[in-house]
Amino acid sequence: MMQILSRLIATVFGVGYAPKASGTFGSLVALPIVWLLHYYHADAYTMLALAIIIFFAGVWATHKIIANQKDKDPSIVVVDEVVGQMISFGLVWSHLGAPFAPALYLCAFALFRLFDIFKIGPVKFFDRKVHNAWGVMLDDVFAGIIAAAVLYLGLTAILAL
Repeated sequence: MMQILSRLIATVFGVGYAPKASGTFGSLVALPIVWLLHYYHADAYTMLALAIIIFFAGVWATHKIIANQKDKDPSIVVVDEVVGQMISFGLVWSHLGAPFAPALYLCAFALFRLFDIFKIGPVKFFDRKVHNAWGVMLDDVFAGIIAAAVLYLGLTAILAL
């Protein structure tokens, strides 16, 4: 039973089994979650609290998935993308109801994927040096944090014009 539950969580109910670009599909799962939270007037802290809950569930599930296999970051594990993508919205939350919100969703998605794929700084460290469930999850957390900072700085610059 625990093996089934860990697979459901790690693959985000099977999304991780997409034949190609499973990380991109995992990231896409976060977008309606963020939209629904914002639509129902959750604040950024609620969204981040949910991301933290999903993070710890993801660490547990990922540990179960990778415990007895050689690949310590299998492509079927996409719960990390959901968490990282959610984090990327943290600093622009108050603007998700603005008329330009669709552009924010697109930019947050693109920036998170960019930093998740090209792995700079702490993203690279956790991806290459920490070969366990924590590393799988934390590289995407840091990709989300960097994406959030870049998105916030870009939005601040545009709004200042």
